[in-house]
Amino acid sequence: MSIDHVEEITGDGEEEQTATPSTTAATAAATVTAAVRYYSVAPGVRVNVRSGPSTSYSIVRVLAEGAEVPIYCQTPGQTISGPYGTTNLWDNIANGQYISDAYVYTGSDGYVAGRCG
Repeated sequence: MSIDHVEEITGDGEEEQTATPSTTAATAAATVTAAVRYYSVAPGVRVNVRSGPSTSYSIVRVLAEGAEVPIYCQTPGQTISGPYGTTNLWDNIANGQYISDAYVYTGSDGYVAGRCG
């Protein structure tokens, strides 16, 4: 979700109305940002971040041990076994960046965020 511009209209409808920039856009953006939760990656593991939901996608970067990641959305992909079980769920942690949910402690075996796309 993106809000580029918001204006507040004041006046009673009979007279001249004026438009002024509002802090509503900033508040809405902060609310959306605050809604994203961070999750811990399995301890002692450096996780490959991939460009898609499978090990056949290229490695974009490697997460450091003890990293915490946001999960913006989740999508099914290649089934992976890791410290937190076996799953086909992949977590979108940034634009074009995915890690297997088998390496993320979410406290759930299912979706904890909306589905991608």
